[in-house]
Order: sequence, then structure tokens, then C-alpha cells
Amino acid sequence: MSVAAFIEACRAAGLGLLGTDSDALRPATTVDVAAPDWAAAARVARALDLRWAALWADEVADGLRVHCCLEGGGRYLVLRTHVAEGEALPSHTPIYPAADRPERHARDLLGLQLADHPDPRRWTRHAAWPAEVHPLRGDRPLRPEGLGPTPTDHHYPFVQAEGRGIVEIPVGPVHAGIIEPGHFRFQAVGEIVLNLEERLGYVHKGIEKLAVGRDAEGLARLAGRVSGDSTVAHAWAACQALERAAGIEPPPRAIWLRALMAERERIANHLGDIGAICNDVGFAFAQYQLTRLKEAWVRASAAAFGHRLMMDRVVPGGVAVDLAAEAGAVMAAQARALAEEVAAIVAILEDSESLEDRLMTTGRLAPEQARLLGAVGYVGKASGQAFDVRRDAPYAPYDRLPVEVPCYRAGDVAARAKIRADEIGISARLIAALLETLPDGPVRAPWRSPPAPAEGLGIIEGWRGEIITYVRLDREGRVARFFPRDPSWLTWPALELLLQGNIVPDFPVCNKSVNGSYSGQDL
Repeated sequence: MSVAAFIEACRAAGLGLLGTDSDALRPATTVDVAAPDWAAAARVARALDLRWAALWADEVADGLRVHCCLEGGGRYLVLRTHVAEGEALPSHTPIYPAADRPERHARDLLGLQLADHPDPRRWTRHAAWPAEVHPLRGDRPLRPEGLGPTPTDHHYPFVQAEGRGIVEIPVGPVHAGIIEPGHFRFQAVGEIVLNLEERLGYVHKGIEKLAVGRDAEGLARLAGRVSGDSTVAHAWAACQALERAAGIEPPPRAIWLRALMAERERIANHLGDIGAICNDVGFAFAQYQLTRLKEAWVRASAAAFGHRLMMDRVVPGGVAVDLAAEAGAVMAAQARALAEEVAAIVAILEDSESLEDRLMTTGRLAPEQARLLGAVGYVGKASGQAFDVRRDAPYAPYDRLPVEVPCYRAGDVAARAKIRADEIGISARLIAALLETLPDGPVRAPWRSPPAPAEGLGIIEGWRGEIITYVRLDREGRVARFFPRDPSWLTWPALELLLQGNIVPDFPVCNKSVNGSYSGQDL
């Protein structure tokens, strides 16, 4: 994408752009747009084939400042506009379906009024507070009193399908097992799913509100808990945003160690996911073997970095722990051995006709659907969307490493599992390369708050895909706004689409193959 081409197209469409800035939120270029032109700017972006990636709003003295992040060819563009109190902003949802839930989230939490949004229903923690209350506003307390227990939301108006033989099946929000809460409402004929509608938001934790007033260290700890299985990636994205805002450059060794942790996080989660997918169709052998490997892997992470998930190891200015020389040698040997074992297990899986029968063509997300939703990570890569921040918008140390990006077009459960298996091998090779080139030196630069209010953008490839984090600091260096966009925001809607026409008993394996984070998008 060329920013100049976007600006030229906007001007050709008669839009009055209010200014551009290539430094404020680098590596993105910000483009200020008048609120009445907000939807028109999105139409220009859609015509230029830009991917809609994120939206967040920020309360300012006389209204709201709204940001929309777009991406094309690895280059990022942030549209910004100011909305006065009582003014409605034209919705992006009719142009980009991916904008639906983020816009509703901003409406629920900050009172952003939207014109032409097709869905008036509340989205985030629907029943926990009255509709006219917007808890992210500065005049709302962190812990409100007098609201009492959260009432049930059994009157939520799910989409209805009517006709002879149609049945409705509610599932959740409480599930057997250890997954987080989410409600799934199916309409089916016999076993064939006509429609699935998700109702999430049950694990809203108030993360955006909890962040306000924290120092940099406190924000990094909070970011590491946005989604526990992505603690390294979210903490890295938050620290990257903080460091860009403050103009701090972490030492090279710290950057390499962050990447080592991120690749270890990717491998651990992929091992668990492939096993869970196989287990959901009765192939328990794979789950036993891959769970064994995952357990050994996270124990090795604990031995090297002091924590199984490596939580709180990424800190502002660098990392909290160094890697001993002998631990590096053990890690390299383990990565090689793991890659060989996984390749052997995958060969067994690919020889299983019963497994092939259950996974191939099941839960297919067509490439054009994935593109429309802006799907990223293994969901997008399995459906023809070969985008990976490490390769396409590289940041250190990936700007010095060859990053392979697997991509398929089948878009089914088998393809999503295959992407994970491929990425395990690729991450193992990246770990070897990172260890071979690991620089000497310190692992942390001292933190210093910027001398004036500042903002920063962090963009990291987590194991689920692209993470985008916005941070604004006030004049004391305290957090004034924090918004972490987990990739699940873009892949949960994919689950609704890919399940249509499948049988109800295949929902668990379809859901596992997407494995959206409830916590990461409920915030």
C-alpha cells in the first residue's frame, strides 16, 4: 500500500483530509479525517484493498477521538477523527464486516454513537451495567457501587430462523471442561447447522479501565494477562508501544530473548492445539503424544526463564531475565529433537484415513470469506491470507531473519492444523537461528518517561496472529489509554461462517481449529 495513493484517492473522492503524520504512531502513518468523511474514507480504503485491522476510541476533553487501523502490503495506516459529544460517527461495518464487534465495543464502553450500524444490540458484558452507563468514561469509577450481581441476559434477541423442522440449540456460556465462558446459539435442521451466533463478553475484566493511571511496569504486567496463553506476545506489543512513545531502544540481546520466548510460546500452543483437534474426533493417540511434548516444552521454558508461560519476563526496556549459556545449548538441542518428533507424529496423522475423513473439508472458510473478515494468523493462512507481521512488516530481530510463512487455500480444519504443524518446524529453525546470533550485552535499558504526553503503537505477530496495541501516556508518564487488539477479534466471526452447513457434532473440532481467545477479545 502506498499512503500517497490512499491520500490521492481520498482527494479524488472529494474528501478533505485534515493532516498526516508519519511519526506520531510509527510505523503507521496517521491520517486525520473529518467525522462526516469517516465512512467515505473506509470506502476508499476498501477500493484499494486495504485490510481493516482495528478500531479504538479515546475520550478527550470535548468528545471522543476514534482510531481505525488499516493494513496493506505490510504498511499500516491509522485513520483518526474527532467526534463531538452527541455527534454520530458513520459506521465502517457496512463497508468492512470486521468492524462490527469493535464498533459495538466502543459504543458500549465509551458511548460512541454510530450512524448506519446494522446491529443495535449491546456486545461487551451486556448485562453488567445499565445501557446508558459507559464504564470507560473518565467520570465512571473503577469499581462502581450499588449495581449488585450481574443479572442474567436470557432476553438477548438472537437471530431467529423459522420453518418446518428447524431446531434451536443453546450451548454455554458454561461448558464442560476448562474453556472460558461463551454462548453459542445454533439453528439446525436435523444435524445440519443453518446458522451459528456467538454471544461472548462473559469474561470482560475491565482491562482498559484497569490500565489507566498505571506506570509502564504495571501496564506490562497487565498486558501479560490480556490472554494468558499469549502473555509474551501481548506484553511485547505493549512494551513496544511504550518504548516507541518514550523513545527507548531496548538492547539487542533483550530483543533476541523476546523473540526466543515468543517462538517458544508459539510452539507450546500449537502442540496443544493439534492434540486437541485430534482428540475431538476420537484420535487420542496424538493428544497423548503432543501433550507429553508440550509439558516437556513448558518445563524447559520454566528452567530457562523461570516461568512455564514466561509471564512477566518481557518488561519495558527489555526483559527481566537473561539466558544462561548452558541453557541456550539445551534449548537448541530440545528444539531440534522436538521438530523431529512432531514431524514423525504428523506423518502418522497424515496416514490416517479416518482422521482425514473427519478433518478435510470440515469447517471450510473460503479465501474470499477470510479476506472479507480480515482473518489473520493460522485461520487466515489456512484460507489463502499469507500475512505475517514478522515477514511482511518486520520488526527486530525478525528484520534480520528469514521468516517462512506457510499458506494453504483449503480453509478447512485439516489446513488449520497443518499450518500449526508447519509453524512448529519453522519456529524451531528460528530458535536455532536466534541462539546462533544471540548478541552479548545488557538485557534491559532503563525506563524513562517521555517529557510530554506521548502515544505509541505496538504491532507483534503472536501465535494466533497479529496483535495491535495502542498506548497513550499523560504528562506524568502514566497510562491514559490502553487498547490491545487480540487477533481473536478478527477470527471469532470466522467461526460463525465456517460452521454453516456442517453437522452439529463437528462444532467442537471446528471451534478448536479456530481457538479464539475469549479473554483476549472480551477485555
